[in-house]
Amino acid sequence: MPSVSTLIELSRIDRFAGTLILFWPYGGGCVWNDIIDMNLDAQVGRTKHRPLPSGRITITTALVFLSMHLILLFGLSTYLNPIAWKLAFLTVVPLTGIYPFMKRITYLPQVWLGITLNTPVVLASAIFKDNISIASVILALGCWSWTMWYDTIYGSQDKKDDVQAGVKSIVLLLDHYTRTALCLFATFIVSSWVICGILAGSSAPYFMVTVGGGGFLLLQDLLRVDLEDPKSCLRAFERNGFLIGPIVWLGFLIDYIIM
Repeated sequence: MPSVSTLIELSRIDRFAGTLILFWPYGGGCVWNDIIDMNLDAQVGRTKHRPLPSGRITITTALVFLSMHLILLFGLSTYLNPIAWKLAFLTVVPLTGIYPFMKRITYLPQVWLGITLNTPVVLASAIFKDNISIASVILALGCWSWTMWYDTIYGSQDKKDDVQAGVKSIVLLLDHYTRTALCLFATFIVSSWVICGILAGSSAPYFMVTVGGGGFLLLQDLLRVDLEDPKSCLRAFERNGFLIGPIVWLGFLIDYIIM
């Protein structure tokens, strides 16, 4: 039997920056990804010590652990209205299920990942309004750009190993244009915050904290991240969970309280 600490590691909950970005129960998505990528992970320096490629846990145990997540998740989803339930099913089954295979057939797996992780933005709108609002679609597109931003930075850690392992990644596709792409992603992110704020009639603190504060932090990372240094890339990725995310959320919270 694997230890509790090994199961926690498998779900990525111990990597708290990523947990903050994705929120539980996306740990189930991480488990599935690790099952499919076990042989590839064994060829990458950063991932070869994960529970599955290192042999500390079996595929059977990982599947049982994944099933526990899915049973709980679908149990919770029974309380959703029809539109929200369909979006939840779309997110968990085809989108999350197919994602691990995308890096084998395209250099743009991050595009699929962004769709997978941010469909719940419109799901939230469906839960509270029984429809999908324009603002939620715009916010989802901005969050998609945010996923492209942080996962491109995250993926820059592994580009040398990815070439040897035959793993496709947007980082390899962009090559020397990675920073230019990050600039575009950041622009789309901030623009979505501005448009959503206007549509919602948000207060000045929202624009100051979320748009101003979040935008400043993105610009700061854009200027100082060293895309050739894995440690610098990891620090920049973690700031999305520990710093940028909380600042953006704080602006939304203040606006909600004021409104």
